[in-house]
Amino acid sequence: MTDAPLAALSARLPKLRLLTDAADLEHYGRDWTRRWTPAPLAIALPAEVEEVQAIVRWANEHGVAVVPSGGRTGLSGGAVAANGELVLSLERMNRVLAFDGVDRTLAVQAGMTLHAVHEVAKEHGLIYPVDFAARGSCSIGGNIATNAGGIRVIRYGNTREWIAGLTVVAGNGELLQLNRGLIKNSSGYDLRQLMIGSEGTLGIVVEATLRLTDAPPPSQVMLLALPNMDALMEVFSLFRARLSLQAFEFFTDVALRYVLAHGAQRAIEGDHPFYVVTEFDADERSQDAALAAFEMGMDRGWISDGVIAQSEAQAAALWRLREGITESLAPHKPYKNDISLRISALPVFLHEIQALLASEYPHFDVVWFGHIGDGNLHINVLRPDDLSDDDFISQCEHVTKLLAGTLQRHGGSISAEHGIGLVKRAYLGSTRSAAEIALMRGVKQVFDPNGLLNPGKLFV
Repeated sequence: MTDAPLAALSARLPKLRLLTDAADLEHYGRDWTRRWTPAPLAIALPAEVEEVQAIVRWANEHGVAVVPSGGRTGLSGGAVAANGELVLSLERMNRVLAFDGVDRTLAVQAGMTLHAVHEVAKEHGLIYPVDFAARGSCSIGGNIATNAGGIRVIRYGNTREWIAGLTVVAGNGELLQLNRGLIKNSSGYDLRQLMIGSEGTLGIVVEATLRLTDAPPPSQVMLLALPNMDALMEVFSLFRARLSLQAFEFFTDVALRYVLAHGAQRAIEGDHPFYVVTEFDADERSQDAALAAFEMGMDRGWISDGVIAQSEAQAAALWRLREGITESLAPHKPYKNDISLRISALPVFLHEIQALLASEYPHFDVVWFGHIGDGNLHINVLRPDDLSDDDFISQCEHVTKLLAGTLQRHGGSISAEHGIGLVKRAYLGSTRSAAEIALMRGVKQVFDPNGLLNPGKLFV
């Protein structure tokens, strides 16, 4: 603690846990992007809200930038500290604060993992419905910072639909209590919603009041093999019209190859270009409707094959084919695009983007998967062995610029649920107008007047 500002922080908060070992700086200074060399000043791990406030006030006094940190599972560089910032990790702030059975809310600290929230809600006979594969390591604060979506958006919506209230430390250290769990609150600007998706650039979420809901009825899981891309939207429309869908996820044959190599088990024989995992409410009517939809899809040439889970274990195995993709690709350090469009715009866009990727990446493995039911596609590009990291990133960024232009023409977004961070800030203008970006900068100036909260993220 020979650095003068750090010494001052340690003196002000003698009980604060501060880490400066090289291994800790590397571990806490990066997220899943792995594209930047972490170089934080130190890691602060507060245990109480008052410590977070004191850290932010100290940062303003000493001109030290602060990078808020949750589970660091982000894929846009939003939690990277590469320029001497203080990483403020909320992982010790992981407690349940209150459960209210009448309001059906759960108040938690921001460092609690999504999986832990699921377990607590389950203990009370309810669910917190936001869900995705990183549930065991991602934090609620990080989910809020990026308005995380996941695999059940088609049924439940994004994170912002489930946040009843927030406690936030603003850029000047002031504590804000936003919305306080109210269902109706027409008393001016909803600053709670402004914080959701702001990537830690306006304030640090320290506590959240989450809305809970009833567990869904028993469900059935089905895996479908499709002969071509056009069949994706046809099958989605077919099943959505006849079933109460909880999820509708697709992936390609390339994605399947990687997840099978990573230990998953093949469920449908033969090679097919596209696959869908769908989950829907299970009752006698739904069973009949699902089989009728499957048969209609087969008759019309939209479905090549399929299997329906006969047990919970088989359902989990089918879901692993989709949820295991990100983990199976991680060793290859993929370049990721996370995009969204209106569902009605997908058919034309899919053809355009397939042609673009085939033209620009003729010798690359490109892995597609995503949430067709809410218009969110994940495009993962894998580096060929004979290409350097720098050349690979340069080529991918060239293609992303073309992709951003295509999205702009179709009214889409360069980031569906991963945020902008460092990776996508150059393409923000493809999604937001110059007037919008100017207003966003103005909002940041109000909440973070010295520009110390997660600087360099979101804006170029």
